[in-house]
Amino acid sequence: MPVTDCLHTIFARRAAEQPHRIAVTCGDHRLSYSELDRLSGELAERLRGYGVRPGVHVGVCVDRSVDLVVSVLAVVKAGGAYVPVDAEHPAARVAAVLAGSRVPVTVAVTRTADSLAEWSGPVLWADDSEDDDAADDEDTDGEDPQGEVTAVEVAAAGGTAERAGGTGAVREPAAEAGPDDPAYVIHTSGSTGAPKGVEVTHRSVVALLEHGAGRFGFGSDDTWTLFHSIGFDFSVWELWGALLSGGRLVVVPGRVARTPALMLDLVRREQVTVLNQTPSAFRQFAAAYLADEGPDELRLVVFGGERLDVGVLAPWIARRGDDRPELVNMYGITEVTVHATARRIVAADLDRPSVSPIGRPLPGVRIELRDETGAVVPDGTPGELYVAGAGLARGYLHQPELTAERFVTSGGERWYRSGDRAVRTDGDLVYLGRVDRQLKVRGYRIEPGEVEAAVLAHPGVGTALVTAQDFGEGDVRLVAYVTPPPGADPDTLTEADLAATVADLPGYLRPSRFHVVADIPLTVQGKADVAVLDRLAEPAGDDAVSGVKAIADEVLRRDVPVDGDLFDLGATSLALTRIVAMVNDRFGIALTGAEMEEPTVGCLAEVVDASRRHHSLQQVGG
Repeated sequence: MPVTDCLHTIFARRAAEQPHRIAVTCGDHRLSYSELDRLSGELAERLRGYGVRPGVHVGVCVDRSVDLVVSVLAVVKAGGAYVPVDAEHPAARVAAVLAGSRVPVTVAVTRTADSLAEWSGPVLWADDSEDDDAADDEDTDGEDPQGEVTAVEVAAAGGTAERAGGTGAVREPAAEAGPDDPAYVIHTSGSTGAPKGVEVTHRSVVALLEHGAGRFGFGSDDTWTLFHSIGFDFSVWELWGALLSGGRLVVVPGRVARTPALMLDLVRREQVTVLNQTPSAFRQFAAAYLADEGPDELRLVVFGGERLDVGVLAPWIARRGDDRPELVNMYGITEVTVHATARRIVAADLDRPSVSPIGRPLPGVRIELRDETGAVVPDGTPGELYVAGAGLARGYLHQPELTAERFVTSGGERWYRSGDRAVRTDGDLVYLGRVDRQLKVRGYRIEPGEVEAAVLAHPGVGTALVTAQDFGEGDVRLVAYVTPPPGADPDTLTEADLAATVADLPGYLRPSRFHVVADIPLTVQGKADVAVLDRLAEPAGDDAVSGVKAIADEVLRRDVPVDGDLFDLGATSLALTRIVAMVNDRFGIALTGAEMEEPTVGCLAEVVDASRRHHSLQQVGG
């Protein structure tokens, strides 16, 4: 059936049907559907005072809180399209996204003021309207001494008119967005070094969620988590999936999302029924569960955001089975509105642990596999995924040439060239990987060129190559290889300096390691030989201390003293397990961690040396 609804109109019906049901919680804060409806409506009214109407993009820079949900809902109620930025990203990145989106106003809370330190545009402080008014009274021209706008002007409650953008113009009557108006713009990594915004309509999101509700039976008895960053399109499925089906949304604090044991506790305490995870995140969640088994209410786990190799689910299925919760792998990308296919994962899939089954298209979605010429390939032949249907985005914001390149017309129908490779067998699709160099790390799609552009800004870097490396058990991270300019001394390049060069990038775009090499080796095809680079980057065989320290530094994300207690330095039992596993992988040994007399890098390095000596004696003895 054709979509005639918008996100805010469906929410309004849910709020009218169940006004007292809890809609969103975060810690001790909670809002009922009626409260969320009222607060978002009040904020929407303030936004209209800035000329927000259908087609207008509005920045949202709010931390993980109930305020985030209020702000997003307010933007779409006002008719606008929300442009979310992660408040944990560097201020320069936040400013670049907002400037590139040409937002006339950004909704924020005072807690995220530092994130907007480099943004000179208007800010509507959603949690401090009285302070906005006071600031406006003190500074009638709305500018700071340097002439930059510092605050949004908000009309007094009960006033008959509000100013739009500080111009004094009386607001026009409110206009609601329609199904073909944009609902949001989410940014993905760009190959030129600048992020690109994907503009998605209400029609596309509503179509996805209606099909999802039909397939998975979402309803008011469900409790969802908002686990992912609001700047990651998986959050669209989480946030709106809960609210439009009348369920409860639990906003997961950042620290909890990064700590599997705390996440497990939240899932149990909040009686979560629908959990959405990237495979990388679920692998850690599953490890926490297996270390502390207990009851929960999970009925559905949806995987997305990156390739799922079903083998990583073996320990979970061995303990929990594949019936409840149902395990579903969904393929999709931002340009096709989060999800395009679905495939239930069952125990029999473990017979092919390295395969990534993505199943069949969702209702209303069409997928073809094509070769380099654009011709459809037969079943059993790999090809590039072309996607058509209701989920296609409008295109890339303010980038018509790129939009025309990726969104193509074929046979009278509009298709998106995904850049992903797959093969179809017996009607089911199996994901094979990227056609180009684009990478997926922790659920984020990354153009290596964006990271390389940042590294090349260092004056001592001549060339840079960024790739992804699996550190074991699906722990995929970015690694950068750099060479100095011709004739320059490579010793002048330090890892600290290179890390500082990319400090303004979000965490997921920062390489975990930098390796300075004399040159970038090439394959016979003229492509960078990453396998050779990886071998060159391996630590010296006899340097256990530096090898163990490098691993501890990466896992704990800090400079770990050799004799420092790992637990005092922030390690958890799961972190120590990861360190030991990575040490085993690096040095080709099989430690359990029980061999350590004290939890320090120095002690673990001694155990490594002892194990390697024992292994060498065994080899010599035959």
